[in-house]
Amino acid sequence: MTLLVNHDDAQIGLDEETKDSAQIRALVFVRDRGIVVLWIALIIAFSIWASPYFGTWDNAVLIANAAAVAALYAAGVGVGVMSGSLDISIPGVAALAGVVCGKLVSSQGSVWLGIVVALLVGVTFGIINGLIALRGYNPLIITIGTLSVTSGLASVVAGGYAIPGLTQLTFMGSSRYLGIPAPVWIVMVLYVVLTLFITQTRHGLRIMAVGGNMEAVRRSGIHSNVYRVLGFAIGSFCAALGGLVSTAVATEADPSASPGIIFTALTAVALSGVALTGGRGSLPRVLVGALILATISNALTIKGIQPYWSTVVTGLLLLFALGMESSVKAAVERRLMNAASASAHSGRQ
Repeated sequence: MTLLVNHDDAQIGLDEETKDSAQIRALVFVRDRGIVVLWIALIIAFSIWASPYFGTWDNAVLIANAAAVAALYAAGVGVGVMSGSLDISIPGVAALAGVVCGKLVSSQGSVWLGIVVALLVGVTFGIINGLIALRGYNPLIITIGTLSVTSGLASVVAGGYAIPGLTQLTFMGSSRYLGIPAPVWIVMVLYVVLTLFITQTRHGLRIMAVGGNMEAVRRSGIHSNVYRVLGFAIGSFCAALGGLVSTAVATEADPSASPGIIFTALTAVALSGVALTGGRGSLPRVLVGALILATISNALTIKGIQPYWSTVVTGLLLLFALGMESSVKAAVERRLMNAASASAHSGRQ
């Protein structure tokens, strides 16, 4: 009789473990693929609601183009967060890169010199942020300071006014290649390169590891400081590239650092399920997050709804994403503990 009871208890434990495993897989799917499902659902809903204008190829190109600049900034924020540091200086770096390029193009007539110097300026400020962070200062405070510095320098370089007439940059702004706007091509190349770098190279994997637990990486004999600085540098490079594309689209370099840049980028990152504590995330999902924001804005515009409602929806999505991240993380941890407990109980039987 005792053996029968033990067998039944073991079977119940096994059933509970199987149930917990299924629930964990479902939660992980929601965390990792939920944003794609959400985007598809929005496309279907808006195709019906905003018919017949929303569900067309031309409108899809408009959405992709609208999402492109935000996706560039989101890539910078995403890499920074995954490497363990939230970089707030991105709007300032973007503005400074844009005016540096604009100044060189208008005064020297050299487009490629302006682009290269602007990108180097971005990387330089990323390295500076990283080196200061290594001294133990809070990255958030550091990058707020850098935001102020770069915003001020952008106004100094531009003389306080926008630099107009930069038509030489249209090849990376309003031009189209195979019917696709240039910013979309730039985003595709950037995301493919960064995704391959982070997921398929030793240095990229170490950046993620540093974001998850820098002390553990250091104790394993890896120079964690190098990879933390590299994370900042990549983020600032993306910010500078975003500034260049914004300048090319507008054909003028604006020295003002728009706070909406970091808000939109952070929303796209949070929607993608990137852990704000670092060490986990996916750049393709960050791209989908940027596309979701552009999709919502586009649909509201088609229906003639005031654009400030898009800001409201964006804020609500950010709060929803943060809540979902916290809830899913807690649920996964709880299920894992239950599974471990059930397995241990079964083993004792």
